[in-house]
Amino acid sequence: MGYLDNHPDENGYFGKFGGAYLPPELENEFKKIKQAYLNIRNNHEYINELRRIRKHYQGRPTPVYYAKNLSAMTGGNIYLKREDLNHTGAHKLNHCMAEVLLAKHMGKQKVIAETGAGQHGVALATAAAYFGLECEIHMGEVDIAKEKPNVIRMKILGANVVPVSFGAKTLKEAVDSAFESYLSDPESSIYAIGSVVGPDPFPQMVRDFQSIVGIESKEQFFEMTGNQPDNVVACVGGGSNALGIFSAFIDDENVALHAVEPMGKGTKLGEHAASLTYGSEGVLHGFNSIMLKTEQGEPAPVYSVASGLDYPSVGPEHAHLKDIGRLTAGTADDAQSMEAFFTLSRKEGIIPALESAHAVAYAMELAKQRPHESILVNLSGRGDKDIDFVTEKYGFGE
Repeated sequence: MGYLDNHPDENGYFGKFGGAYLPPELENEFKKIKQAYLNIRNNHEYINELRRIRKHYQGRPTPVYYAKNLSAMTGGNIYLKREDLNHTGAHKLNHCMAEVLLAKHMGKQKVIAETGAGQHGVALATAAAYFGLECEIHMGEVDIAKEKPNVIRMKILGANVVPVSFGAKTLKEAVDSAFESYLSDPESSIYAIGSVVGPDPFPQMVRDFQSIVGIESKEQFFEMTGNQPDNVVACVGGGSNALGIFSAFIDDENVALHAVEPMGKGTKLGEHAASLTYGSEGVLHGFNSIMLKTEQGEPAPVYSVASGLDYPSVGPEHAHLKDIGRLTAGTADDAQSMEAFFTLSRKEGIIPALESAHAVAYAMELAKQRPHESILVNLSGRGDKDIDFVTEKYGFGE
């Protein structure tokens, strides 16, 4: 039995992290979701339909690419898992198609979700259109302004985009708003959580649905090199793309796992969103993990240039993997990530999402430090959604 067979436990815990901290009116609904997931996860018809969708609709498998120009520039060996080539432009569709298929299996008529960078929103709106379900996406007003292309895509796909105007008007508030909406009608709707966060069973479900990234990567990397990668690198906000690729390598102790958090503008509270690096144990949005807190113990304000990373907590499995020493938490700040954004664009002809640029920035530094080791980066999304914001704020990086 490997790590994935034993984590989480029957109560949804990864070590001391995870669980389901729910209002009484939602406890039964989440039990139904968990039971439905446990029923279908090994169901032949469900698995076959998901495989068919991934191959013929999403365009999987996505390739692993040796970034020869970036490698030459840094003196290392950098490989990219090209999730930017997945339909809708990011890894998010991997779990959204599976979640909406589950919702349909449960007889739900509506899917509700939050989104930060808009990629989860676009992916869920895509899946809802495919399966014929109603879709409601909650998004902070700050992120709506930053990620206009994705807002337009969601609306074209038929989603109702709900602006969130309270608090910091970013990802945490979008989660709060979406939960409120779900509370009003949990029987006919399902909250399709956008990362490996939230109450049990969502951290496990989203990890399992995203594990296709790791399964493909491991096979492809071995086919290319005859070896396993020395290092696997991924950006972490909630952490779905990271656990997707990490999951295949957790039992391989010779493979180092690097979770890259946003250091933003500095180390002071409110200037970054590096919860694994600076946080402490706490409960947020129905699960126990590592989170950034104020002196009063409330969720702290967070910041990142990447809308998909500015969340004050992190998936409970990431907290557990760090706790047992299996995962290294690293950081990249705004300046490093913007440099990586333009470098990858000009050296390889690949415009990355700002979230993914954090992982690329970290990998570039790691390559300089470990020139003889291989580095596999999960390029979790493409940067089409970011180009208006980037050029308005940073020009063309010249």
